[in-house]
Amino acid sequence: MVRDNLDGIEKGICEACKRVGRKRDEVVLVAVSKNNPPEKIMEAYDEGIRHFGENRVQELIGKMDLLPKDIKWHLIGHLQRNKVRYIVERVYLIHSVDSLRLAEEISREAEKRGITVNVLIEVNVAGEISKYGTTAEDALQLVAAAAKLPGIRVKGLMTIAPLTENAEDNRSHFVKLKQLSVDIASKNIDNTSMDILSMGMTGDYHVAIEEGADMIRVGTGIFKSEGVQTWA
Repeated sequence: MVRDNLDGIEKGICEACKRVGRKRDEVVLVAVSKNNPPEKIMEAYDEGIRHFGENRVQELIGKMDLLPKDIKWHLIGHLQRNKVRYIVERVYLIHSVDSLRLAEEISREAEKRGITVNVLIEVNVAGEISKYGTTAEDALQLVAAAAKLPGIRVKGLMTIAPLTENAEDNRSHFVKLKQLSVDIASKNIDNTSMDILSMGMTGDYHVAIEEGADMIRVGTGIFKSEGVQTWA
């Protein structure tokens, strides 16, 4: 099942890239493995997937200890400040820095360990009350402030678009995040790159790729069982 699902996702990525003249290797597929057991994750691993994303720190830590060490783990869910110390030196990328206070906590823990942590600034582009993330208007300020902190490297932006039946409904949100990244890049802020746009999930990743996504986060499309429909 996972193999067949991955074949379908891979085809969709390639087709989206082709439509807009992008190369396939410009897009990283992050398999969202939340709520899936290690054996299911290993099915994707055995098909060549190395980037996996988790929402919750406790679940992430448990899987890290059971699965191959060459996996690149992404923390994609909301990160509480009191959980930072558990994952700060174990994850490849934190996608969900949504406040300066969180960035400061990551910085403190990174300094203790003598490491640099790669992060994305989460932007609530659609302005949904139920979603975390800074506003598009405040994103530049947060990027600039976070970039001044020791032990942090701002690598780009992330957004979670609204759940919708029609992927085209989210195109404008992806366009807005891409333009925001271009605007921020033009400021030439030290310790900052806009190399990564993490946007697009199972229902709309093809639109996100067309609008510049460098990372897509696909869970249901990879791990779903027949007849089961969720969103990530």
